[in-house]
Amino acid sequence: MSADRQAAARQRLNNIVRRSLVAILMLATSCEERAPVHEKSPRKQVQRAAQSSPKLALEGRVNDAAKLLSEAQVSSLSRQLESLERDTQHQMVIVTVPTLGGEEIATFTRELGNSWGIGRAQQDDGVILLIAPNERKVRIAVGYGLEGKLPDEVCQQILDREIIPLFKEGDLPGGIEAGVEALITRLRV
Repeated sequence: MSADRQAAARQRLNNIVRRSLVAILMLATSCEERAPVHEKSPRKQVQRAAQSSPKLALEGRVNDAAKLLSEAQVSSLSRQLESLERDTQHQMVIVTVPTLGGEEIATFTRELGNSWGIGRAQQDDGVILLIAPNERKVRIAVGYGLEGKLPDEVCQQILDREIIPLFKEGDLPGGIEAGVEALITRLRV
């Protein structure tokens, strides 16, 4: 088989894998079951939450445990989120996980945000974009302090208009980038 044919075969295989991943990936879950990123809960609940979530270490503003993003994409997204935090003080992280481990995405995201301490506690202004490709789930979790800028309807529109269409095309990184851009735009208003 010639090198050109091998490259074409690899490209077709990559496209099939991407489409298959999208098929199992997402239709999306709503932001409507929103829980705060920071809960005012007893220490035992926070400890229990951290124990029940998979052991994910906070690695920075982009935590790509599912390996959906290239290094260049991780760097670009990290710079955008750093700029957002520098300019607005709001913290946002992107998390991809290979599995939710049987947990509901809302619970998983809230517990992760609480254990990591995303957002300023007094302002409750953290945002988490979580993608779980194996369960075909995505969630935008917003702290109560940002509900005015990112209400449920806006989060759902970002999912429906920016993220999900690209995921359906097999462009998971593009969906993440488009979603982050839309969220940052809303947070800078």
